[in-house]
Amino acid sequence: MSDIDPTQFRIETEPYYRPVGNEIEQFSAAYDVRMPVMLKGPTGCGKSRFVEFMAWKLNKPLITVACNEDMTASDLIGRFLLDINGTKWQDGPLTIAARIGAICYLDEVVEARQDTTVVIHPLTDHRRQLPLEKKGEVVNAHPDFQVVISYNPGYQSMMKDLKQSTKQRFGAMSFDYPVSEVEVEIVAHEAGIDRAVAERLVQVAERSRNLKGHGLDEGMSTRLLVYAGQLIGKGIPAQAACQMALVEPLTDDLDMRDTLQAAVGTFFPKLSSSEDQAA
Repeated sequence: MSDIDPTQFRIETEPYYRPVGNEIEQFSAAYDVRMPVMLKGPTGCGKSRFVEFMAWKLNKPLITVACNEDMTASDLIGRFLLDINGTKWQDGPLTIAARIGAICYLDEVVEARQDTTVVIHPLTDHRRQLPLEKKGEVVNAHPDFQVVISYNPGYQSMMKDLKQSTKQRFGAMSFDYPVSEVEVEIVAHEAGIDRAVAERLVQVAERSRNLKGHGLDEGMSTRLLVYAGQLIGKGIPAQAACQMALVEPLTDDLDMRDTLQAAVGTFFPKLSSSEDQAA
């Protein structure tokens, strides 16, 4: 038994999430049978927000791990630490989630080394167990436990991809940027700006997404549009806000930055921020 209080990992306030299809029903059904779920989609399209929303809706604890190339198996499952009394075992986030019945969300799992991600295998099949070899213990997952992973297929390569032995342990759901009308609604709500300004931000983003594979690895994400909208809402002129939140993060290529800034200028002529809000 774990002495960790699961309520500390619960999301108390409903996260804003705008459904774009039947993803809520699909995830709920997957959780009912404790199916591990893999979310695929471009960066900033709402995968993490969706997981937060579903954890809130299901009233389950959520433990999120931001995966990176330096992450080891011990970072996930735990390790022995030295203290004044000698050595003491400390559970990692995956082990805690398995013990308390949380949803464990491994964000951008493809960033982690393949020898690290294989530790989730016995938790994602009929065994639902996590061997702690260093401790000599096998953790039987709590009945409410579920593994959710996400990654961006656009960044796949031979060096950074999930093994088939990992992929085929999950049900998968594909995400993408919402259709224009829905994305405008999301940006206006999240940034607290006028719908007309949100519409123009989305139009800029659509121009950038058409350049994917033609000088850009990724187009502007919904997350970046929210950032730009928030800056505009704080009185930053629209062109400067878009330069900071949309253009500069996307590319270091001077010609491509000029191209993106020209797209910004098409939808945001040089107006004051107050004029932008009133447009």
